[in-house]
Amino acid sequence: MANQIIFNNLEELDYGQREAFNSLRTNLQFCGADLKVLLFTSCAPNEGKSTVAFQLARSMAENNKKVVLVDADLRKSVMLGRYKAQAADKKVGGLSHYLSKQAQISDILFATNIPNFDVILTGPLSPNPTELLGGPLFSELIERLRESYDMVIIDSPPLAPVIDAAVMAPCCDGAVLVIESNATSHRMAVNVKKQLEMANCKILGAVLNKVKRDNSRYYYKYKHYGEYK
Repeated sequence: MANQIIFNNLEELDYGQREAFNSLRTNLQFCGADLKVLLFTSCAPNEGKSTVAFQLARSMAENNKKVVLVDADLRKSVMLGRYKAQAADKKVGGLSHYLSKQAQISDILFATNIPNFDVILTGPLSPNPTELLGGPLFSELIERLRESYDMVIIDSPPLAPVIDAAVMAPCCDGAVLVIESNATSHRMAVNVKKQLEMANCKILGAVLNKVKRDNSRYYYKYKHYGEYK
């Protein structure tokens, strides 16, 4: 990979946040050695799934795992803006370029300024993301990445409004649902869980996000999905 993406706005996590992501990383590692491709989704927009996926990838990279984060939210990606990502080459290829046969995998895969952390950005937003993500090229991409990385983390759109995450789910070893505390109803979470199950995707658990602590800072809490009935 000749090109590199520089993240200019990396958030410094406090001790509690770091420990929460370390705990999430450890819990997922105990789910099995064959777990290599993780899908992150949420019920609704703005629940924090992209932040959780990014910080988990970062935590794994810092733990000497070779990680690639695939930004597969072809409808509303936040990665470029949130982390002020820049590339030396202004012509940055992305996932939509590859899925529409405008680029090769080598054109869209970038190293970053975080050691062991590579990334695939979305590219231009697509008018037909579900069709692109459900095609054979996406499956082929994930299989190629599976062979080259210790962990592949996919940031997908929220599942309640669109079905993109369910379309991608069969390519993954498991899914994690990010739920915003005091914002997402139990019924909505159960409905999203059922959609993932119908896609034959193993549900690994849920991250309860934006839980208020006594010192008014937010943290992340992982729960196994067995608690949902």
